[in-house]
Amino acid sequence: MAQGCLKCLKYTMCFANFLCFICGVAVLGLGIYMTVFFRMAALTPTLASFNVANMLLVSGIVITCVSFLGFLGALKENRCLLLTFFLLLFLLMLVELTVACLLLMYESKIGAMVENDLREGLRTAKTGFANSTDVNNEWDLVQTQFDCCGVMNVTDWGAEVPKSCCLDRCDSVKPRYREKGCFVTLKEFFEDNFLTTGISVIVFCMFEVLGMCFAMTLFCHISRSGLGYKL
Repeated sequence: MAQGCLKCLKYTMCFANFLCFICGVAVLGLGIYMTVFFRMAALTPTLASFNVANMLLVSGIVITCVSFLGFLGALKENRCLLLTFFLLLFLLMLVELTVACLLLMYESKIGAMVENDLREGLRTAKTGFANSTDVNNEWDLVQTQFDCCGVMNVTDWGAEVPKSCCLDRCDSVKPRYREKGCFVTLKEFFEDNFLTTGISVIVFCMFEVLGMCFAMTLFCHISRSGLGYKL
C-alpha cells in the first residue's frame, strides 16, 4: 500500500512538473516575442531592466529550470536533484514574500519613482519624435490599449501630440484627445487587479509548499530505501 502511494506521488510530481515546464517555456517564448517586437524601455528608461519583457524572460527561465529539476529528480528518484528542487522552491517562496512586503511598505515611493521615470521616458520620446516614427511605438501601444494620453494628461506632449492620443476629429483644428493620463490609468489598473494578484500569489505559494512536501516525502523514502544517488 505504501509503495503504491509513493509511486502515485512520484508520477503525480512528474506530471505536475512537466506541466510547469511547458508553462515556463510558454512564458519564456512570450518574453522573447515581447523583447523583439515590443521594446518597452522607452517608457521607463531608468527602470528598463524591470520592464515586462525582461521579467517574463527571467520568470520563464526560473520556472523551466526548477520544474525540470523536479521532474528529473522524481522520475530518476535522485536525492540530490530532489533536495535541490526543495531548496530552490523554498528560496523562491522567500523572495516572493519579501517582494510582496516591500511593495506594501514602499507603495507610495514606488509610485513616485515610476511617475518620474514615465516623465523621463516621455521627454526622450518627444526628443526623437521629429527624427523617427518608431520612437513613439511604445507610447502609442500603451496609450491605445489603456485609453490614456501622456503621463498626467495631453499637455505633457506639448505641441507634438501623437495620433494615439486622439479620439475623434483628429484632422480638425481642435481634435478631441483622451482625458486621462497613463500614470493614473496604470495605477487604477493595478489597484483594480490587486486582489486578483494577491490571490494568485497565495495560490502559487500553496503549490510551492505542496511541491516541497512532495519532494521531501519522496526524498525521505529514497533515503530509507538506501537507493542513494542512483541515476
